[in-house]
Amino acid sequence: MSYSVAVAGASGYAGAELLRLLTLHPQFEVTTVTAHQNAGQRLSAVHPHLRSLAHLTLEVTTPETLAGHDVVFLALPHGASGNLSDALATTPLVVDCGADHRLTSATDWAKFYGGDHHEAWSYGLPELVVTGGKQRDVLLGTTRVAVPGCNVTAVTLGLAPGIRAGVIEASDLVAVLAVGTSGAGRSLKTSLLASEILGSASAYAVGGIHRHVPEILQNLGAAGGANVSISFTPVLVPTSRGILATSTARLAEGVTASQVRSAWEEAYANEPFVHLLPAGEFPKSGDVTGANIALIGLAIDEAAGRVVTITAIDNLVKGTAGAAIQSANLALGMPETLGLPVDGVAP
Repeated sequence: MSYSVAVAGASGYAGAELLRLLTLHPQFEVTTVTAHQNAGQRLSAVHPHLRSLAHLTLEVTTPETLAGHDVVFLALPHGASGNLSDALATTPLVVDCGADHRLTSATDWAKFYGGDHHEAWSYGLPELVVTGGKQRDVLLGTTRVAVPGCNVTAVTLGLAPGIRAGVIEASDLVAVLAVGTSGAGRSLKTSLLASEILGSASAYAVGGIHRHVPEILQNLGAAGGANVSISFTPVLVPTSRGILATSTARLAEGVTASQVRSAWEEAYANEPFVHLLPAGEFPKSGDVTGANIALIGLAIDEAAGRVVTITAIDNLVKGTAGAAIQSANLALGMPETLGLPVDGVAP
């Protein structure tokens, strides 16, 4: 069976990565691509690397343009998806790569985003450990999916197993992330010019104000954490792709090193896209470039009494587009791994 697919926001980085991965999928056929400022241009003029879709032209993003497809992927700025998705009530499956349908709390939305709060959709992180199992159970057969934020995915996958197993304390979490520039989108910004970013690294959204904070807290609460608190600091680094998240937590009293490792091993033992590395090994962000994979290294800092996890993902694949397609596979009853690469690109 073939599903007709539309991608809204196809001119951006997330939209382009969706299209690249969709061309690898045997049951998805991209028939419509839309944009805002680039509407009317050939897709190949905006994304020359997408040669197999060179016949497509970017159309204006409207409900009428997106209507009539089996699956619609929304790769739009926050605030745009919510209003548009309301008009897609008859579309069998809508997958939002933006923030509009992630948060369950209207208060958190008002504080970190502002504007109208829209209904939370099925959360698209299949590997998230929750009470009673995994988040993938919620995604089976769903018609609406909210894809996690890329930083959220890295931090959540790194910490959730320890919280679920009770081997770390949820009230004293710290995460510092090295983040590639594509995570900031494709819009022209002075801080992202080559002369500003090359040879330099800079922290941003410091002091608990980053919009991904409430989403991380929401996930770790779903994993069983009580009174979850996190100090979260992203750092922009001179690479186009990738996230390397160093997340630490205080070791729960009386817990052994063996119990710590077992928590992560049990959580990810059968996961096709989340791999715990052998003891003493830690990933580089480049290890997962182009792949729908999260690699996790685990250690215990005995002197500090803390568990340390190092998580590497490609922010555009496992952090966005890959997660969207993985969740769509589950929603449509297809094999979860269909059309998704596990091998990265190197060098």
